[in-house]
Amino acid sequence: MQSPGHFGSDPVVCEEYGYGLGSPGGILVLVYRGAGRVTFGETRDDFLHQLYWSPDGVLSTVGGFAGGREAFWARRAVTHEVVAAGGRTVYRVFLREVPPALGGARSGAVSVSPDAARAMVSIGRGGVGEAEALAARSRIMAGLAASTREFVDHHAVGAGFAMTIARAVTRDPGDAVGLAEWATRLHTSVKTVQRDFEREFGMPYSRWRTLARLRAARALLEFHPVHQVAHRVGYASPSSFVAAFAKEFGDTPGRLRGGLRGARMGY
Repeated sequence: MQSPGHFGSDPVVCEEYGYGLGSPGGILVLVYRGAGRVTFGETRDDFLHQLYWSPDGVLSTVGGFAGGREAFWARRAVTHEVVAAGGRTVYRVFLREVPPALGGARSGAVSVSPDAARAMVSIGRGGVGEAEALAARSRIMAGLAASTREFVDHHAVGAGFAMTIARAVTRDPGDAVGLAEWATRLHTSVKTVQRDFEREFGMPYSRWRTLARLRAARALLEFHPVHQVAHRVGYASPSSFVAAFAKEFGDTPGRLRGGLRGARMGY
């Protein structure tokens, strides 16, 4: 089933493929075809677990990012918000059962094996028999694991200032708006915003923004060259970006990009 049309960050097309629906072992896959950006507003499903994966773009949510070898996992009854940018396709998978390796995960970035990625692509199209699709579901369930990358997973405890800023920064890591300007926009003081970041994320705003930018860069490097990523995440020069990246992750973005490009050959 297709729902054509495009408005703002809505998808151009949404395709639906369901197999074994009604049973615990079933799977529902929605495939979104966008025009560079698709936004899934703040949502919560109290019945089904959800997995978001983009093979050609970057997923972002408050505090974290997922590239092509990662997906975003949200357990049922967990509120989440996802934005897909830089690509044209997003797979949204609904499950009633939790994959074995994600038993304790509420939400966050998870790793996707090449076989699980191929399985998602294989059932996100028409003409697939139910037996074949349910076999692919088993490969998806087996191919998801806790990510080795950091991901901010928390519950809001502050006044909301930090969360408002965090949403804006994760959508546009290169935004140059400073903390003083944010405080003015939110009709509060810089000290109040700083305290809210400490409560929400356990660190000052400057440190949080640096981490957010570098985590976004690590996801973007799978699809874009170093100089473009440096600009997109707000660094004035590639050299300053390379230095910050190496200090944080112990490796240069160029070497990481080379490894990611090699790994993509497995898809």
